[in-house]
Amino acid sequence: MKIHAFRLTRGADLKKEIIRFTSEKGMRAGCVLTCVGQLTRATLRMPGGKIIRDFEEEFEIVSLVGTVGNKDAHLHMSLSNIKGDCIGGHLKDGCLVGITAEVVIAEFEDRSFLREFDKGTGYEELAVKDLKK
Repeated sequence: MKIHAFRLTRGADLKKEIIRFTSEKGMRAGCVLTCVGQLTRATLRMPGGKIIRDFEEEFEIVSLVGTVGNKDAHLHMSLSNIKGDCIGGHLKDGCLVGITAEVVIAEFEDRSFLREFDKGTGYEELAVKDLKK
């Protein structure tokens, strides 16, 4: 396992930059270990997959978790606003870094994460391939 850490600055699109970073590294499988920082804009898909909401205010990143690899990412995020109220959902493009975002990702060199259609859910779901076999 390798650990990667990087910092994003004002105006960066959080999801796009995570995908760009992992793609540049040739990462086939990984997970977000931690992310702390601040956003000025957030775009989240709410549970159920039908509603996408945009928020334009200052948020602290409380949590960012998910899988990355093969030029793809499945990420969920929790945010806290100035009053301490929390929101969360599926991270979409359009989440813009305010002051900073510090991202740490673990890379699993012996695995590949792919997305395969699952008839049961109707979505592309995680498929883990062992590269040692």
